[in-house]
Amino acid sequence: MSLRAHAQGVLSAWAAPTAQEEILRKEFLDHVHAHEDAMWRECVPGHLTATTAVLSHDGRRVLLTLHPKAGMWLPMGGHCEPGDTSLEDVALREATEESGIPGLRLLPGPLALDRHRVWCHPPHSHHLDVEYGAVAPADVEAVISDESLDLRWFPVEEIPELSDEATRRLARRAREVMRSL
Repeated sequence: MSLRAHAQGVLSAWAAPTAQEEILRKEFLDHVHAHEDAMWRECVPGHLTATTAVLSHDGRRVLLTLHPKAGMWLPMGGHCEPGDTSLEDVALREATEESGIPGLRLLPGPLALDRHRVWCHPPHSHHLDVEYGAVAPADVEAVISDESLDLRWFPVEEIPELSDEATRRLARRAREVMRSL
């Protein structure tokens, strides 16, 4: 199965928890149907990406990266690559690469959808972000990658102002799913 077909299946099956996310789910599906390159950065109007909120082993904290282009504290995430076979693969690969933490455990998902403007194709395009959560092993240290200015653990309820509501929502949802398992 292609990554695009996998994404169609994930988006078709996902039960959106809010009316706004149901609108996004339908828009994402329409986009994937309309663009054969919807999974790749080269898709100019926008492309699917995956983001992961990495929680501490106890679910109290979330690891955020100070994104160099956005200038904000955000979860790990990024573009699909040719070797990826599922959105879960993208989410876990990006979280591992950007956090430097081996052994992350992906939570069942997706947990949320978000669309935001980015700079992939000036003046802008959109990331159609499918969002997941992961849990880090106990006693691990994050390692700053070339894609980050800084990495820090924040209490889930104390994500800094220099972030966004999508990050706060994803961290809370990841914690809820973790606690329900």
